[in-house]
Amino acid sequence: MNRRHFLIRLGNAVVAAPFVFFYRMDEALAVSAPVTVERLKKTRKAWRALVTPEAYRVLFKEHTEPPGSSALNHEYREGTYICAACYLPLFESHHKYDSGTGWPSFTQPISGHIGTKKDYQLIILRTEYHCARCGGHQGHVFNDGPQPRKERWCNNGLALKFIPSTESLPPLRG
Repeated sequence: MNRRHFLIRLGNAVVAAPFVFFYRMDEALAVSAPVTVERLKKTRKAWRALVTPEAYRVLFKEHTEPPGSSALNHEYREGTYICAACYLPLFESHHKYDSGTGWPSFTQPISGHIGTKKDYQLIILRTEYHCARCGGHQGHVFNDGPQPRKERWCNNGLALKFIPSTESLPPLRG
């Protein structure tokens, strides 16, 4: 890293520091497309009872699973990827691709089902995305994906469930 990049990252950290520690999650959430779903008002305690402890850490504490640890990395069947908490469909399988990063990656989400916010946890600015319905953390979006959109929606496998096209989608959890 050269001096210029170091100074830019340091400047980002100084600007971001007050926001990293003092924002309310509900106020920080934004939606990247027109909202097509209504936001749920379920407590974190209620979500904890519905998902595994590992999924809860990813979805509601914004942790990241280790790269290469998700079985969804090797899922190539046709189907839909849904939020592991509320079951809202988030990605269609034809938008999945192997990014080589160790996490399931997609070129685009289902319109209106994803919200975004700025994330400074690693000092540099990243865009975090979450389920627009339950607010569950899914991953980060980057601008190094394939053409034509050049987007890489890098997702935690624990935050998703895959439903093959031969099965019906489960009803949304409320």
